[in-house]
Amino acid sequence: MTDRWRAAANVATLGNLLLGIGAIAYIVLANPYFAMLLIALGVAFDGMDGLLARRSHTPGGWFGRIADSVADAVTFGVAPAFLVGWHAGQGSPWATIGFATFAVAAAVAILAVARLCYFTLRGFQHHDFVGVPTPQTALAIVLFSLWWYLPGFLGAAPPPFLIAVGLVSLAMVLPVRYPKIRRGSLLRPAMAFTAIVAALALVPVQFRPAAGTPFYLFASAMSYAMAAGLFLYYFLGPFTVKRSIGPSAKGF
Repeated sequence: MTDRWRAAANVATLGNLLLGIGAIAYIVLANPYFAMLLIALGVAFDGMDGLLARRSHTPGGWFGRIADSVADAVTFGVAPAFLVGWHAGQGSPWATIGFATFAVAAAVAILAVARLCYFTLRGFQHHDFVGVPTPQTALAIVLFSLWWYLPGFLGAAPPPFLIAVGLVSLAMVLPVRYPKIRRGSLLRPAMAFTAIVAALALVPVQFRPAAGTPFYLFASAMSYAMAAGLFLYYFLGPFTVKRSIGPSAKGF
């Protein structure tokens, strides 16, 4: 008999995959605003997947790890890469650095897939992550897009956007340990806060608020709060991990 918690975790993984496919479709249909919201929702489904998997009495197997990695590769690797690459076709000032934009987009996808391949083969044995996990990377890319393009709280600025995206992409494969956000984790409240303010930032921008309007100012403030939560994970996370190795119930 299939463990109901394991079955529910598989459903959450499927939901994450469908959200990633939807995000790619909306980018192709020139609605990156909604695509960013779907990517953020994918982070919530990924977290739910892990929570449900840890409640299961059935040991995790290869199918679960591969399915989780495929879903994460689509939602947190390919979809953000499409989001980055989409900028290149939006005219000045992006068109002048189109090659660099596509190169960074390709790096996002390649490094995310490389990281997830490592997890599937070996990384699941660790109690913590090696490198920044893909969901946090995807949220960071969404944040940079909010700041430097859509709706551009800090103005249209391709170089800072591409540099920031390149750096967080490289952080996925650096040999630095980051904590898994489980019960008792010191950063769990901060990550829950980050998820909430990400939604609060992304929902108002769906209505394309004009600069200076209350919705615009509220979304901008929430983006800065989102940045604070991500900053805590990126720069304090390595100091909160326990240096031990063993089997893990959840992937990236």
